[in-house]
Amino acid sequence: MFCVATPELDTKMNITKGGLVLFSANSNASCMELSKKIAERLGVEMGKVQVYQEPNRETRVQIQESVRGKDVFIIQTVSKDVNTTVMELLIMVYACKTSCAKSITGVLPYFPYSKQCKMRKRGSIVSKLLASMMCKAGLTHLITMDLHQKEIQGFFNIPVDNLRASPFLLQYIQEEIPDYRNAVIVAKSPASAKRAQSFAERLRLGIAVIHGEAQDAESDLVDGRHSPPMVRSAAAIHPSLEIPMLIPKEKPPITVVGDVGGRIAIIVDDIIDDVDSFLAAAETLKERGAYKIFVMATHGLLSSDAPRLIEESAIDEVVVTNTIPHEIQKLQCPKIKTVDISLILSEAIRRIHNGESMSYLFRNIGLDD
Repeated sequence: MFCVATPELDTKMNITKGGLVLFSANSNASCMELSKKIAERLGVEMGKVQVYQEPNRETRVQIQESVRGKDVFIIQTVSKDVNTTVMELLIMVYACKTSCAKSITGVLPYFPYSKQCKMRKRGSIVSKLLASMMCKAGLTHLITMDLHQKEIQGFFNIPVDNLRASPFLLQYIQEEIPDYRNAVIVAKSPASAKRAQSFAERLRLGIAVIHGEAQDAESDLVDGRHSPPMVRSAAAIHPSLEIPMLIPKEKPPITVVGDVGGRIAIIVDDIIDDVDSFLAAAETLKERGAYKIFVMATHGLLSSDAPRLIEESAIDEVVVTNTIPHEIQKLQCPKIKTVDISLILSEAIRRIHNGESMSYLFRNIGLDD
């Protein structure tokens, strides 16, 4: 059924001749909540589509209304089965392309495989592969939020709008943490110091950085492949050629740069998945005198035992957005709170559909944000 804007929204949305069609690419019902909120804000009905798995685990998509000459927006939130999520999106995009849609915009609040955006040893840059697959399938525009590395935008040969969730998280801090003026923004590693600095400057708060924790896989040997032989061989290396060896890293003792004693500590990051590093940071902050600890992140993957570990930890509250569904995790851990970001996604869709500028959604956002 063709999506028609309600009369009260018609003054805001200048519906073009091609029309607007909004699809959810998820076969998982729990992943469709965000799509429904966006549709409600836009005043349109969700497009009719069937997405399901065959008995042999193949993904099948059936578009059940005409999309010829229309602006199609496909919302895809990532479920626990990431590979199925990717295939659902690719197949639906290609189905719309072969059905002569005017434009096809993918709305992926969390871009899957975004952590695999650098070369490690003899691996591959999977996010580049995924970007190429999306473009080849027929995607003409991408809306996403807080990419793990902003350089991922360069993997696409189509426009990419990388929205920010920080305004919503900052608003939560100001409205839901009564004594936030006594807080300090914490980076759990030097790698997240820029994000922490951005939050601290906007809230006029101090900053602390934890240094010396165990390195995770992402920061270990980012682009080294160890292709030269580790043992000197006369046949492999000319006797007169001395290649200097890089001194191996040694983990320093854990230190906190900044004062957190008697303060509220707010740890900020873009993704919270494996929570071990957050738990270690919370313990360190407690030892240094922080009396309350919050964790703020855009994407709450919260895999495996994360809810149980958070519930048993020194962390008082974990605040994430609804870019990824986590209702089950919230039932397991009351400390997990959700911030709704459907407002900015629906406004981005409205502006793209009407051909309006997107700069309003990027006000006061700098290169380091």
